Amino acid sequence: MTVPADHPLVTAVKPLVDAMGAELLDPGQATTEDVVLVWEGVDVMAVRLPQLSESLDHILTAMERRHGMPLAELDRKAKQGVVRTLEARGAFSVRHGVETVAGALGVSRFTVYNYLNRDNPAKGE
Repeated sequence: MTVPADHPLVTAVKPLVDAMGAELLDPGQATTEDVVLVWEGVDVMAVRLPQLSESLDHILTAMERRHGMPLAELDRKAKQGVVRTLEARGAFSVRHGVETVAGALGVSRFTVYNYLNRDNPAKGE
């Protein structure tokens, strides 16, 4: 069995799966780490979620598309906004998240920490 592309459940969740950088699978290929989606008692598909580090790369790519340019070319205020958005999405809970974001923004880790602390001075204490 393959994932039925025209199934209403597939149609409904595919944009979300794509936005997360996840993968659709036949339910028979699912492991215990995957999420099997059921429609009217029938296993329709499985979703394999990306690793957190892969998700961060996917989020950064999506943000570049949204801004229409590499993140490193943004002005300081826009970069600060990117850092706020990424913090809200948990990007800095990923191992090496600060380093990854700093590289994408073309700034130092210290600068990313400054952007984070600028929005919440209590964090710097």
